[in-house]
Amino acid sequence: MSLFSIKDNECLEQVKELDFKLEKDIQKLTENNLKAIFNLKFVKNEFVIGNFRIDTLAFDFESNAFVIIEYKRDKNYSVIDQGFAYLSLMLNNKADFILEFNENNTVSLKRDNVDWSQSKVIFVSPYFTTYQREAISFKDLPIELWEVKRFDNKMVSYTKIQTLNSTVSVKTISRKDDTIQKVSNEIKVYTEQEHLAKVNVEIFELYQKLKTEILNLDEIEVKPKKLYIAFVSKSNIIDINFAKNNLKLWINLKKGELNDPKGITRDVSNLGHWGNGDYEILMNNDDDFDYIISLIKQSLKKNKI
Repeated sequence: MSLFSIKDNECLEQVKELDFKLEKDIQKLTENNLKAIFNLKFVKNEFVIGNFRIDTLAFDFESNAFVIIEYKRDKNYSVIDQGFAYLSLMLNNKADFILEFNENNTVSLKRDNVDWSQSKVIFVSPYFTTYQREAISFKDLPIELWEVKRFDNKMVSYTKIQTLNSTVSVKTISRKDDTIQKVSNEIKVYTEQEHLAKVNVEIFELYQKLKTEILNLDEIEVKPKKLYIAFVSKSNIIDINFAKNNLKLWINLKKGELNDPKGITRDVSNLGHWGNGDYEILMNNDDDFDYIISLIKQSLKKNKI
């Protein structure tokens, strides 16, 4: 892909990509902007445990899970082998990870505060080989690849490598590898299909209609979580929980930020609930479909900045 900047005379000038000389350069840039890039809380860099050294240890407060981030310039490594080795290390040393978090933060975690099943590894590199991209083509792999690019106009991009809609489980290769098998038994990557398996035909079709309309609004990513599916731009726009006969929507705006003249939303600002935002909608038909989309647009405007 070619990238250009527009000059005063409306002529295009190609923006050149700059190399990262060291992995440390990628690490420093990422750690300094961890919240903006991944919406994660920084815990520790160069975290040494046993014979392993973790580049960046982070925590995801939405999933209540630890995230391990590794930076690579070398192309000759297996993301599967390394990723599962790190996850196995964490699952076998849970107390050490919690202790590290508590020593580096003003808030404290207890073992029960962490959802270990939502743990994952992120690899960040300027380039991934075709083999590495194809290696992550499983529907339930707790490993993500992100390409980072730096340009001579002081712009930087982080792009998640998207996989095809594979129906193959990583457990198909776990029979040959004890580490993969043990990790796969404890870590769970949730899929859209698993959430949809709970609903009846009418709610299934209602969700598909709603999903299509939301994705047409902007560049939005669908992220299945343990308890809901999140629709994410810069941050969550709307989270959807599934029951057999209805959808429960949480619009990610704080109390007082949503203009809802029909009053169809419920104020959950003082109630414990899943998802993000202070507004809840129970949806079991498309009677207010266009109006609900207008509410979601308000959230998109706020959360894409």
